[in-house]
Amino acid sequence: MPFLIALILIFLVQWLHLRLLRLELPALRRWLPWALAILHVPLIIYAGLRVLGLASHGSPTFLRTLARGAIYFQAFTVMHLIAGMVADGLARLRSRRREAREAGGDQVEDPGRRTFLRTAALASGGAAVGLGAGGTREAYGDPEITRLTLAFQDFPAGLEGLRIAQLSDLHAGPLVGPAILRRWRDFTERERPDLLLFTGDLVDSRPEELAPLLDAFDGFAAPLGTFAVLGNHDYFDDPRPIWRDLEMAGIRCLENASTLIRRDGGTLALLGLQDPMARNGRFRRLAFGPGPRPLEASRDLPADAFRVCMNHRPSEWERALEAGARLTLSGHTHGGQINPIPGFNSANLIGPRTGGLYREGNDFLYVSRGLGVVGLPIRIGAPPEIVILTLRRG
Repeated sequence: MPFLIALILIFLVQWLHLRLLRLELPALRRWLPWALAILHVPLIIYAGLRVLGLASHGSPTFLRTLARGAIYFQAFTVMHLIAGMVADGLARLRSRRREAREAGGDQVEDPGRRTFLRTAALASGGAAVGLGAGGTREAYGDPEITRLTLAFQDFPAGLEGLRIAQLSDLHAGPLVGPAILRRWRDFTERERPDLLLFTGDLVDSRPEELAPLLDAFDGFAAPLGTFAVLGNHDYFDDPRPIWRDLEMAGIRCLENASTLIRRDGGTLALLGLQDPMARNGRFRRLAFGPGPRPLEASRDLPADAFRVCMNHRPSEWERALEAGARLTLSGHTHGGQINPIPGFNSANLIGPRTGGLYREGNDFLYVSRGLGVVGLPIRIGAPPEIVILTLRRG
């Protein structure tokens, strides 16, 4: 089904290309469909390999590069094409009004229509370039440090002032390399957190992409430990190498599991819920786990332990509440990542909890915008984020 949806989207964009270019560049009609098809063959082949679970087993690196180039081409031109269609509609409307005023005479093509369309095409292409350049600066610039203090009446006195660093959606891989991972580590380390928590999507799609992340955060000074849960992208391939390498690096992966953290007589129960993607890894019916199991994650926890839950998807907050979580930390949305329309968050298309702090009674959810990028190396209206939470009694 995902492969079919991808093909439909690809062919839809090609239809838009042809529809617009028939208006702008009629001389290109003969060979344009073939050029567009050749451009997208690598993308279709790579998508097919992903569906079959073969993309990380012998597929050439250049194939992935060409496929990503086709995605960039699509992204760059979609806005241009839509703008062109809108411009064509406006030009037709103007022509019809002119014809209505000149009813009874010969119908001739509006001489300014082609100039109008070309001007609109240039403007939309320029806007796409401008948004891309600005979005790249935002994506790879310094992350925002969000510092919040949350108070709970039942927070253990011995844990007063506990500082948690939440890093989400790093997406180590082709678009996030070792240098930027080390920069994120430096920014986080300056905050001197007691706990370092990774809330999913550590890699872009392949287990081997985890190595630069582990190198970047090797020896990170978090006195109370470093923990993680996996996100949906971590299940695009067999996650077992990721589980293994995290544990070997001293990062405990909590998949429907919990651990107790004690300080000065206070006890914190840190839980992790498994991502629903575990039930359907590699986009096929290959199960690597049962998905979120809140009762399993909270089994045998002390009644007086303050519960914090790592849960990649904010849409699963109710499952964390079932586990008794007073504070839930999620990511997944990227804050929309690309929000070109002021006041509209693209993440609204996948759920109502797009980013920031949410409250239900005495319980809190924080949804991080994350640090990395998916698909396109840009962020617009959603700068990368490191979250520093200080927990107090009160």
